[in-house]
Amino acid sequence: MEQRQTWSKWPMWISHMIVLITLCSGTSAQFRYSISEEVKEGTIVGNIAKDLGLDKTTLKDRGYRIVYGSAEPPFRVNQGDGFLYVNRKIDREEECDRSKVCVIDLKTVLENPLEVHYVAVEILDVNDHAPSFPENERIIEIFESALSGARFQLQAARDADSGSLSVQQYKLSHNEHFRLEVKDRGADRKIPSLILQKPLDRESVKTHMLLLTAIDGGKPPKSGNMTIIVEVSDVNDNPPVFTQDNYNVELEENSPLGTIVIRVNATDMDEGTNGEVVYSFGNDVDEQVRARFGLDPVTGEITVAGLVDFEESGKYEIDIQASDKGAATLTTDKTVIINIIDVNDNAPEIEVTSFSRALPENSKPGTTVALISVKDSDSGLNGKVICYINQNLPFTLTPSLQKNMYSLVTKSLLDRELQSQYTVTIICKDAGYLSLSSNKTVNIVVSDVNDNGPIFSQNPYNFYIMENNTPGASVISVTAHDDDEGSNALITYHILLTSFLNINSENGDVIALKSFDFETLKTFQFQVVATDSGTPSLSNNVTVNVFILDQNDNAPVILYPLSSNGSAEGVEEIPRNVNAGHLVTKVRAYDADIGYNGWLLFSLQEVTDHSLFGLDRYTGQIRTLRSFTETDEAEHKLVILVKDNGNVSLSATATVVVKVVEPKEAFAASDVKSASKDDDSNVTFYLMITLGSVSALFIISIIVLIAMQCSKSTDYTSKYLEDKNYDGTLCHSIQYRSGDKRYMLVGPRMSIGSTIVPGSNANTLVLPDRRKASGEVRSHLHHCNVVRGFIRFAYKHEGMSQNKAFFIVFPCEECKCNCRYYLNAWCQCSSGCNGFTSQTLFGQSSCISSTVRRQGLISNGFVSLSIVVREHFTHRF
Repeated sequence: MEQRQTWSKWPMWISHMIVLITLCSGTSAQFRYSISEEVKEGTIVGNIAKDLGLDKTTLKDRGYRIVYGSAEPPFRVNQGDGFLYVNRKIDREEECDRSKVCVIDLKTVLENPLEVHYVAVEILDVNDHAPSFPENERIIEIFESALSGARFQLQAARDADSGSLSVQQYKLSHNEHFRLEVKDRGADRKIPSLILQKPLDRESVKTHMLLLTAIDGGKPPKSGNMTIIVEVSDVNDNPPVFTQDNYNVELEENSPLGTIVIRVNATDMDEGTNGEVVYSFGNDVDEQVRARFGLDPVTGEITVAGLVDFEESGKYEIDIQASDKGAATLTTDKTVIINIIDVNDNAPEIEVTSFSRALPENSKPGTTVALISVKDSDSGLNGKVICYINQNLPFTLTPSLQKNMYSLVTKSLLDRELQSQYTVTIICKDAGYLSLSSNKTVNIVVSDVNDNGPIFSQNPYNFYIMENNTPGASVISVTAHDDDEGSNALITYHILLTSFLNINSENGDVIALKSFDFETLKTFQFQVVATDSGTPSLSNNVTVNVFILDQNDNAPVILYPLSSNGSAEGVEEIPRNVNAGHLVTKVRAYDADIGYNGWLLFSLQEVTDHSLFGLDRYTGQIRTLRSFTETDEAEHKLVILVKDNGNVSLSATATVVVKVVEPKEAFAASDVKSASKDDDSNVTFYLMITLGSVSALFIISIIVLIAMQCSKSTDYTSKYLEDKNYDGTLCHSIQYRSGDKRYMLVGPRMSIGSTIVPGSNANTLVLPDRRKASGEVRSHLHHCNVVRGFIRFAYKHEGMSQNKAFFIVFPCEECKCNCRYYLNAWCQCSSGCNGFTSQTLFGQSSCISSTVRRQGLISNGFVSLSIVVREHFTHRF
């Protein structure tokens, strides 16, 4: 029957819901629904997805749910259809006790991205409880002397329902001596009192039987009964009377136990025990009040007996009864109102709802990280809360439209490579006197995005590789690093546009697919690209300069003597009457290598007479050591060994047969040779004229260019270069202008690989030493003077100070001297020299240990040099 009535009210509930939803803009929730208590599980409350404007197809993917603390929520959201359903049976009296309005606030959460919506559901009361009295029977003793109008307070009936469904009226069975009076105490409290309207006569009626009925406001109403037995007593006919009409007092919460709240006082006109007054709590005072306050029955003092908390109740209305000690006790009741004063005894409570575990480092400023809700149970300023972050972090709190709600947002850009995790402490502080505060820690992890490209350890790379390397072997390696993490930092390598190199994509090892030949390829350049594995990937490239180092893999080649069949053999005829020192011939050889590997030394391997011929170690000139005698043989065979100075020396041999003839025969032989050449002279004559003209034009152009450059250049002449012992000419001061290009010095037999690098004031001659222990020698070329067969080079080593120079003088023609290194003076030539002269100028007498080797030739104004300089200083300058 009751269930049928409930279903009959379903249209009414729907209309209530519509009205409440329409008026929800005035509440803190976005929408408000209403539903009756005791409805079945699964009852529809409302279409929450539609009302909130949510797409119900995304509810499941976004994890739409109700956040309701630790208890089982009374409602649930169906992620399929977006309806709000009753999750369990709801008892309004259990949820809200006797509150006039019972509202359950729900917080619903959507993820990805996070949204929070607030919905209120009002639980409507149904008349499911009947009024009941604490006692089924109440005995009241009334003296016959009781005056008309005497009041006897009765116990109020209890009804668990609220509002209009609670106790609305009392009815008393008919009796001519009594009538019923009901006082409204508010909050659904109606206190019945029995009023004597006609004096009693014990002798007529000793006992009066009354029936008190409590009726609620339900339709149909429910009721409860209590039997009142009035026993008429004699004598004491004056009840106690309170001295004050109203008792109203204020009390601070958390007052100490035993604190006197107020003292009530009542007097009784009777005498003796009938006039002695005792105080007690009214019958309607519940146990919670009795636990917090105590009443002295003799003095009437109300004291603090337990914890008084403003947040639990801000006001107490306590019924106090004053009773005499007569045989038939007379009682008077009075209500004492105690107003509780709030003190700041509650710190703010902080609740954090995080969006996700990790925050991408490319999040824009203003990105919401978490929602912060704060609650303070105090009132007034004591409950007004402000929250802030007292740290220098890229985060800030922004207040929400809803009270006591904040959003934790980014205020600047993040960089995981600088800081990958933040610990944010949120401080909330109330505005009360002796302010209280709370803090909450939020850990924020910054996730990586691919915002850093690979960076090479060098840029550019310069590598030196020995020629004749093994194909397929690793020759060099490049390395790059990426400041990102995970796959964003996983680097792969590849080479752009090259066919003879390969690279290990994982570690950057470069593999040569062929063997390099210094004489064919001296340097090359390629690009390596490093790419990370992020999405999208980032890359960087680097230039790799590779310089091929020379090995001694070329043996000397004999240029002269050279026979018609290609063998290094020749015949020289000399008169018998030549003097000592006569130049017989000169052995010329060439080595494709450079440096030590291309520096050639000549020696006599076989000779008929060691006392007759000598060989210059450096020039290859064969000279007579003495005059010929009659006993000397007419033909001499000389085997010359030409070898380089590589670590593993390579060599070649030449054979010169020297025929000693009489002077007349020598002249005759010369005439025969001259005659044999006359046939070809006509052809070669025109060719020589042509080549001479071209050479002359070329030399004139070079001289004009040098003159123009000398007229523009800065004077670099040093006082140390002046040589007053020679009167030679052809002094040239050469200066190259600075630029972006690299110039290769090209000339007969020049050291290939020596490079002029433009500088700001002077030019740099780079002479790579093929022995790694010596490193790379760089010198600044200032002057080159040709003076009486000497070439003088002025070098300035980059390790020296500006006012110090190191000079080396090489002979261009025959020089007979034997010298060592001296300071501040030119070395003096002496007999037996087959080397070169040199000078060093440093302004101090400190020694330099140097090794200077050269192979040189001047022919028709051209200079051919191969120079390797190794220096180390034994003293500081």
